Amino acid sequence: MTLLRWLRRKWNRSYTDFSETLAEDYVGERAPQGLRFTLLGLLAAFLLLVLLGWFWSHEPDQFDVWQIANSTQAEQPVVGTATTITLIHIVDTLLHKPGGYLANDLTPPGLWLDNLPSWEFGVLVQIRDLSKALRESFSRSQSQSTEDPDLALAEPRFNVDHHSWAVPWPESEYADGRNYLQNYLSRLSDEQRYDAQFYARADNLRYWLGTVETRLGSLSQRLSASVGQRRINTDLVGSASAAQSTATPPERLIKTDWLQIDNVFYEARGTSWALIHLLHAIEIDFAEVLANKNALASVRQISRELEMTQQPVHAPMIVNGEGFGILANHSLVMASYISRANAAIIDLRELLSKG
Repeated sequence: MTLLRWLRRKWNRSYTDFSETLAEDYVGERAPQGLRFTLLGLLAAFLLLVLLGWFWSHEPDQFDVWQIANSTQAEQPVVGTATTITLIHIVDTLLHKPGGYLANDLTPPGLWLDNLPSWEFGVLVQIRDLSKALRESFSRSQSQSTEDPDLALAEPRFNVDHHSWAVPWPESEYADGRNYLQNYLSRLSDEQRYDAQFYARADNLRYWLGTVETRLGSLSQRLSASVGQRRINTDLVGSASAAQSTATPPERLIKTDWLQIDNVFYEARGTSWALIHLLHAIEIDFAEVLANKNALASVRQISRELEMTQQPVHAPMIVNGEGFGILANHSLVMASYISRANAAIIDLRELLSKG
C-alpha cells in the first residue's frame, strides 16, 4: 500500500512538472512569440466557434399566424392568403434564422452541427408537401384544370437535395421558390385578377391532410423504433388478392440506428413546428368548411398535441432508455404526441369526407 502511494505521488509530480514544462514551451514566456500567438489565436477561434455553434443550435420561436395574415390582407380577407403567407414565412425562417441554412455547411461550426439540420429537414418536408398540395389541389378547381404557372415553378425548387453544397445551391433554389410563392400571393390578393385562385374545399383539405397523416405515421414508427421492436408484417392485411414485389418475413426486428436517434427526434420537432403554423393558417382559410363540418375543435386539438412536442429539451443530449428502464426515453415521449396528433388527423379526414 505504501509503495502504491509512493508511485502515485511520483507520477503526479512528474506529470505536473511535464505539464508545466510543456505549457512554458508552447504558450509560456519561453515559447517563440509567433508560436505562442498562433496557439492562443487557435484556442480563441475554437472557443468562438463553440459559442457560435451553441447560438446557432437554438430552434426558432413560433410566430403568430393571425398577425402575419392580417398584416397582408385587405379589409375583405382573400381566401388562401393566410396559408400562402404562412408558407412564405416558414421558408424565410428556414433560410434566414441565426446561422442561415445549415444542412449543407462544409465549415465549422455548421459542419459539426446535426440537430438543427435535422430540424431543417423536418420543416423542409412540410414545405415540399404543402407546395405540392397548392400546385395540385388548392389552386385547381378540377383535375383537368390548368395549374398555376407560379406554383408550377415554385414546387420543384423546394425538391432540390437539401445536402447539396454545389450547383444547384439549396439556398438559392429555395429562395427562388419563395419568390414564386410571393408572385402567386400577389395575384391571389388582387381582386381584379382571376388567374390565381385558392379553392377552400373539404376534398382539397383532405388531400393535404392525407400526406400529413403519412408523414406523421412514418415519424411515429421511427421514433418508437429507438428501443427496437419486433413487428408483425401487416403489409398485405385486408386484401386476399394483394401482392408485393419481394417477399418479406412475417416478423422483423425494427430498430433505429443509435447514431440516427437524435436526428429523427429533431426532424420530428421541425415537422411539428411547421405543422403548427400551417394548421393555424388552415383555421383561417377553411373556417367556413370547418364550421359546416363542426371540425374546428378537431383542428385545434391536433395543434395542441403538436405544441406539446415543442417543449424545451432540458437534457444535454437525447436520452433513449429501455422503455420502462431507469433512464428517460425522449423518442418515445415524442412518438406519443406525434401518434395522438396523427390519430386526430385520421378522425378529421373521416369527418371531412362525410356530407
